Amino acid sequence: MEAVILAGGRGTRLQQLVPDLPKPMAPVAGRPFLEILLTMLSRKGFDRIVLSLGYLAEKVVGHFGTQYADSELVFEIEEKPLGTGGAARKALRRCITDHTFVLNGDTYLDLEGAEIEGRWQAHRQPLIVGCEVSDTSRYGRLYPLDSGISHVSTAGHSGPGLINAGCYVLPTQILEESPCGEVFSLETDWLPHALAQERFELFVSHGIFIDIGVAEDYQRAQEVLLGIND
Repeated sequence: MEAVILAGGRGTRLQQLVPDLPKPMAPVAGRPFLEILLTMLSRKGFDRIVLSLGYLAEKVVGHFGTQYADSELVFEIEEKPLGTGGAARKALRRCITDHTFVLNGDTYLDLEGAEIEGRWQAHRQPLIVGCEVSDTSRYGRLYPLDSGISHVSTAGHSGPGLINAGCYVLPTQILEESPCGEVFSLETDWLPHALAQERFELFVSHGIFIDIGVAEDYQRAQEVLLGIND
């Protein structure tokens, strides 16, 4: 299996805590967060991972090199910030399979990788991974329809519910019609239009989910992810 990790953002909400590091390299439970994520993916059978980098990319490249655990690492480095959509478009061009998992580099999700891959092989439809949380206000809320998704709301809706966990399985050519080199968001610009044009499968994950993008959850991750890959 192959994955793209979107890890190019500045992480402005964490810069007071980790001022000299890109957000995915922020220390969590004594290790760079990206190590925890890559270890999990390698153990689940991802043997090639494209890292989409931008801010302080050299710190990621210098730390990992081109191999980590059992995974080959490939680097796609932005010359300017392109948003999650623009970054994903560039990174997908580095993939060698006909589909790939696309994940956020500041989110840990204990993926049911083989099961999700099996779903892709059975239906070959774009897929969004969701998970249940106690408060959806920070995330896009998913609205299921017949084992697919009818639409995704923007952040701001509070209360328990099903959210977009920031993980997709996509055909590698799916963003080719988007303008190359333009800034756009995968979640808010591209996804609503894509959902209106074709069916996206929904896979509800029951694995641990934690987004380290804000200080409160970054601190919580220090305990939640302690020893997670031991």
